[in-house]
Amino acid sequence: MSHTYKYPRPSVTVDCIIFGLDASNKLKVLLIQRANDPYKDYWALPGGFVVMDEDLEAAALRELEEETGVKNVFIEQLFTFGTPNRDPRGRVITVAYYALINLTEHPVKAASDARNVKWFEIDQLPQLAFDHQVIFETAINRLRAKVRYQPIGFELLPDEFTLPQLQRLYETILGMELNKRNFRTRILKMGILKEVGRQQGVSHRPARIYSFDKEKYEAFVKEKAEHLVKRGVDFEV
Repeated sequence: MSHTYKYPRPSVTVDCIIFGLDASNKLKVLLIQRANDPYKDYWALPGGFVVMDEDLEAAALRELEEETGVKNVFIEQLFTFGTPNRDPRGRVITVAYYALINLTEHPVKAASDARNVKWFEIDQLPQLAFDHQVIFETAINRLRAKVRYQPIGFELLPDEFTLPQLQRLYETILGMELNKRNFRTRILKMGILKEVGRQQGVSHRPARIYSFDKEKYEAFVKEKAEHLVKRGVDFEV
């Protein structure tokens, strides 16, 4: 039985904001160069239209892989953007997802309707298509807020790291310098890091090497009230 709808139905798209950390501790975001109109040759976030029988997250993962080659990543829904004139093709609502990945573990390759794909430093973005600058700013603000009370930053690091590496990561994301002693005291007090050895073959005093203990973190969250958890990783200067 067919249905007649009183209201016109908008199209739905998904967009992906993928953050990665390079070898020099620079935070970057993955962009594609559009091969087709509208905004042909402009840089944009990876994404595309959702098909009728497709889950939103599945659509985001599909578009991400099709356009950039990046796959097997954990994404989280960010926000829904629906300004009426955001897309010149008509009424299009987009659901944005974001993720943090270790850049070196996910090689990229342009495909589908992407002319090119490239990592850009977050403070050196080109002019973006559609309202993708607004979407990016929403994502970076969410990341900077969330990294204070959840260990999402560990997704950007190798499995084993030093405390200076960890501090540089937080400073890069937050865009601010952190007090070294304060940072070390707070992160070690939580007991969520496991010491696994010391640096080898260095001319200076070898630093301790740690790994993130997910089980201890989950136990920490269960034992502490939410406001105490947030205080425990709020690395203020």
